[in-house]
Amino acid sequence: MIHKSGFVNIIGSPNVGKSTLMNSLVGKKLSIITKKPQTTRHRILGIINKSDFQIIFSDTPGVIDPIYPMQKIMMQYVEKSLDDADIILLTTEIGKLEDITIFNHIIKKKNKNIPIIILINKIDKIGTECGKNILYYTINHWHKSVPDSEILPISALKRMNQDLLMNKIISLLSVHPPYYPKDYLSNRSERFFVNEIIREKIFFLYKKEIPYSVEIHTTLFKNKNTFIYIFSYIYVERHSQKGILIGEKGKAIKKLNFFSIKSIEFFFKKKVQLKLDVEVCKNWRYDYKKLKNFGY
Repeated sequence: MIHKSGFVNIIGSPNVGKSTLMNSLVGKKLSIITKKPQTTRHRILGIINKSDFQIIFSDTPGVIDPIYPMQKIMMQYVEKSLDDADIILLTTEIGKLEDITIFNHIIKKKNKNIPIIILINKIDKIGTECGKNILYYTINHWHKSVPDSEILPISALKRMNQDLLMNKIISLLSVHPPYYPKDYLSNRSERFFVNEIIREKIFFLYKKEIPYSVEIHTTLFKNKNTFIYIFSYIYVERHSQKGILIGEKGKAIKKLNFFSIKSIEFFFKKKVQLKLDVEVCKNWRYDYKKLKNFGY
């Protein structure tokens, strides 16, 4: 039997639906999703295994002009994904014409033989004639700017045109044995997904700078027969942020704990006991040594 394999790397600006797309394609919520930009900090692999192929999808942080060290490392993940890609899914959305600059950057960096599929996401939002006109205008804009690339309108949220996308990806894969064992879903550890789930809940429950100033580090993950016991530290940059996270009489941290447990239990399909502690780690986003200790 002929077997195909390849790395299909998803790249685009913040908040265009890259994480939603990978989760939908893989069929498992591996990347956290919020409405706020720059939610994804790491490069996360999601793997589809079939008898005759293996597709390794790669979700990446949104492309930005980095300012501080953590953002610079995030953009290094994007650059790395250009190096090892077999197929690039450049994800944009209706009306986001400025993303052509990201395409031009990719063209300069990537191997010329790597195919690019331009995905115009969020077409489920075009409920009016005006919306349809914007979609047509967006497609024409990309056709004129990059006439040799394939363009596919999709909705990652509603799975619209996903079968077309998968068929196209499979047709472009090269003959190759699997890169990972066939039972792998991701290259990330259980603790990593715990960290990400807790961080997602912080995005939902807290406002302003708090979600962006937080890092999670799980120090204990005991997978028992009937439950999982987890101990995680939440690191913030300032003492005032610690007070906000904990809340009056601990109400805020109890709420965070409750919602985190629900999502972790859903992810692992097992009962969870979770203990959270909040610590201050000053300016960790600006310190390369601290970032390395946090897994960046």
